[in-house]
Amino acid sequence: MLHIFDIFIYQPLYNALIFFYNVIPGHDFGIAVILTTLVLKFLLVPLSKKQIESQKKMQELQPKIKELQEKYKNNKEQQTKAIMEFYKVNKTNPFSGCLPLIIQLFFLIAIYRVIINISEAGFVVNPSDLYAFIPDPGAINHFFLRIMDLTKPNYILAILSAAAQYYQTKMLFQSQNNIPKPKGGASTEPDFTAIMNKQMLYLGPGLTLFIGATFPAALALYWFFSTLFMIFQQRIIFKPKV
Repeated sequence: MLHIFDIFIYQPLYNALIFFYNVIPGHDFGIAVILTTLVLKFLLVPLSKKQIESQKKMQELQPKIKELQEKYKNNKEQQTKAIMEFYKVNKTNPFSGCLPLIIQLFFLIAIYRVIINISEAGFVVNPSDLYAFIPDPGAINHFFLRIMDLTKPNYILAILSAAAQYYQTKMLFQSQNNIPKPKGGASTEPDFTAIMNKQMLYLGPGLTLFIGATFPAALALYWFFSTLFMIFQQRIIFKPKV
């Protein structure tokens, strides 16, 4: 399994990063990270789009689900059956967004390994990981725009990444808040979705800040531009249809 991961995910990303580094005038590793990030996010658009649309559909169904929870609050078995039937009628699978998320997670782990491995090697490329047609640049210039050392944590970039993560998560929850409330008043059932949303609103950015302040800035640079891409994509998907 690890061998397959290396061949089909890790090595292509590694070589894409070095390819961009070789062709960019001035050989700026930071710009190579950004370009690799954007190419990867474009390739994953179908998966991330499916995941976001699944989240959007589940948010739209939440008022009706809460009505069913309230209606059958004294009969958990009937409540579960009613909700499952509701999903079936609306042709919705509550777990449909999980597979795209898992696949994207593999790529996140791969780009993390690529950046960390290059950093730990003293920003020297490992020739055994390169394809035959990718020239070996040897030692890599580890400065971004000649001012940011990508081998060390950068707290400004870490804060920007966390702020972008917070804004992206907030966008998802704002779209949920715009959905009409269920009929018949507020449900007495615990709103686990709201509880999880509130936790993720702060846990995600907190984790991003920790990673950005702990690991080499190259990883935070990837995270920041990856999040900006997701914000742009969410704006398009959640844009009201005229």
